[in-house]
Amino acid sequence: MVTIELVLSEANVMDNGVVIKVSGPLVVAKNLSGTRIYDLVRVGQFKLFGEVIEIHGNEYFIQVYEETEGLGPGDPVYPTNQPLNVELGPGLIGSIYDGVQRPLDVLRNKLGDFITRGAESPPLNRTKKWRFHPTRKIGEEVIPGDILGTVKESSLIEHRMMVPAGIKGRVSRIKEVDTTVEETVATIETHSGVKEISMIQKWPVREPREVVRKLPPVMPLVTGQRVIDMLFPITKGGTACVPGPFGSGKTVVQHQLAKWSDADVIVYVGCGERGNEMADVLIELPQLKDPKSGESLMERTVLIANTSNMPVAAREASVYTGITIAEYYRDMGYSVALLADSTSRWGEAMREISGRLEEMPGEEGYPNYLASRLAGFYERAGNVICLGSDGRKGCLSVIGAVSPPGGDLSEPITQATLRVVKVFWSLDDRLASQRHFPAIHWLTSYSLYRDVVDDYCVSNIDSSWKENRRRAMEILQRESELEEIVRLVGIDALSYGDRLYMEVAKMIREDFLHQNAFDRRDTYTSLKKQYLILDNIIKFYNKAKELLKSNVEFSKIITIPSKEEIARSTLIPEDQLHKFTEIGSKIAAELNTLLPKDMVRSA
Repeated sequence: MVTIELVLSEANVMDNGVVIKVSGPLVVAKNLSGTRIYDLVRVGQFKLFGEVIEIHGNEYFIQVYEETEGLGPGDPVYPTNQPLNVELGPGLIGSIYDGVQRPLDVLRNKLGDFITRGAESPPLNRTKKWRFHPTRKIGEEVIPGDILGTVKESSLIEHRMMVPAGIKGRVSRIKEVDTTVEETVATIETHSGVKEISMIQKWPVREPREVVRKLPPVMPLVTGQRVIDMLFPITKGGTACVPGPFGSGKTVVQHQLAKWSDADVIVYVGCGERGNEMADVLIELPQLKDPKSGESLMERTVLIANTSNMPVAAREASVYTGITIAEYYRDMGYSVALLADSTSRWGEAMREISGRLEEMPGEEGYPNYLASRLAGFYERAGNVICLGSDGRKGCLSVIGAVSPPGGDLSEPITQATLRVVKVFWSLDDRLASQRHFPAIHWLTSYSLYRDVVDDYCVSNIDSSWKENRRRAMEILQRESELEEIVRLVGIDALSYGDRLYMEVAKMIREDFLHQNAFDRRDTYTSLKKQYLILDNIIKFYNKAKELLKSNVEFSKIITIPSKEEIARSTLIPEDQLHKFTEIGSKIAAELNTLLPKDMVRSA
């Protein structure tokens, strides 16, 4: 959000608009000649932030991002003649903003625990000095997207200062300097004159940032969550949704992805959720360490906080502000993950504004443009070649939580989301009530990136990755078919082969898919460790099936002492993965002792 300095002289007062109607967060004004759709305006004596969303003749319909209590006909409306923007530059990492990019920590120090209406502060610190290291020399030709220099923004992120869009020419001045974000760090001679470049860029939030072209996804986004990475993976540059009823663990999944996914930069957008959830993120992230670098996770994170007690219209601004910041870091060549919790609250805000605009309602009262708005948001994800002469690549993954009322996945927001995203992590409240987290159900979820990730893991982890995953899904599906029989006649009515299915499926569910977010050894699992855990379970199953064919007693097979070591193997540290080979050898040895002696001699 651009911080606008409004200087109201006698000459321009007459250019101001005037309020003619107030309907909750929707304000209707007139006499705003020259103002366009999606322009930012300031409403009333408090200069509340608003955005023009419709124009009918001389009537301008404004959604106001702050509480409109006390506004009334006759109050002034101040045009800015520019769209809702975000400020982009050093200082974003580690910050927490509201939906219109006001720095909440700065405002709290100024105003206390409650933000007064119309309060504002620059999104980026204007007094802090950054060390600018140039990567270009005087006389070099540059085009939009070229990196002029770098700033060490945090211990994990090198901020790359890019040539702004629309500027092409020759570098005429650039040097290493300690400077604020507003001061000039370079000048570029263009056909239209000399352009001064500072470390602040501004970009309209509703306009996707430009790229050279999009590429197909090729790399998995490693989340450290076994049910996701092994069964329903997402790629870097992919899209996913996490729908589920209240209490099924959507926020748990989002928090885990914010903490452990291997994206370079995380942008977490709290869209209309409870304030304590954002507080949990703020408290936990600085204390947690990045598994790759050992640094605080807040050193790579930007937080956008729009909670349920904030004005409903601001939910839309928070979503667009978050994805524009994410695109900015993607354009530097980073892998970025945007986590939105939840897009259902954004949809409810659209329904609220649409109703006050008296538009023809669609299904369940949502506006007819609901699907296109959601699609436009998710389509800003992707694996891309960024602007610039170096051909660098960046990627933006978008993961949105969806909160269907009562867990009804047929409701409009869920269905509109599923038509766009390629990964569906279906949360089940029954699993959550059993304290099985992540509560992603393995029979109702899917991923369209599975083949891409399988190819990557077969090449980089182990050639048996794809086969083990396929066998695990086969066993889980077979278990669901047998459960009805077990409920009717009991497990003793099953054949020993089917009872083995049930036993191994239980091992996969409880020893592999279940994960303890509060145990530092279990909360994150590398791809290699995931493979080794599941590989031992599958090897146990294959050997046990052979023993059943040799008439070995079923009870002896499932009670071997080392079987319990598979369950405990999730707690093996990442630097001791050799222990999985020892566990596999021990299980094979104990199962071999169950073979009849004549078969052992013949073997």
